[in-house]
Amino acid sequence: MAKISQEDLLKSVEEMSVLELSELVKALEEKFGVSAQAMAAPAAAGAAAPVEAGEEQTIFNVVIASSGANKIAVIKALRELVPTLGLKEAKDLVDGAPKEAMMQVNKKTADEAKEKLTAAGATVELK
Repeated sequence: MAKISQEDLLKSVEEMSVLELSELVKALEEKFGVSAQAMAAPAAAGAAAPVEAGEEQTIFNVVIASSGANKIAVIKALRELVPTLGLKEAKDLVDGAPKEAMMQVNKKTADEAKEKLTAAGATVELK
């Protein structure tokens, strides 16, 4: 089996869609008998690193500003996006809006999350 460099692996993961990442996490959990629990990174608790003038922002935080009228649909969409969230955690996050749903994700993932959560009825901001 050919050895894959860490850089190549990270590039592949960066290019995956949210659904592909979710399936990868589930496969890793099953293969190694572990659970990928959501971790609160102290440095990531604030906003993403400030973007210098002329630079395009590449890392985003997905913030649910308002859950809207159909909270159940928003909770379901959130659990699809972040499969490590339990029902209670997802409900608490949606009820506590404005809250960060996903932190430090690439632009493609952030856009997909925003689209899915907005379709479910939430008001979403990318920061």
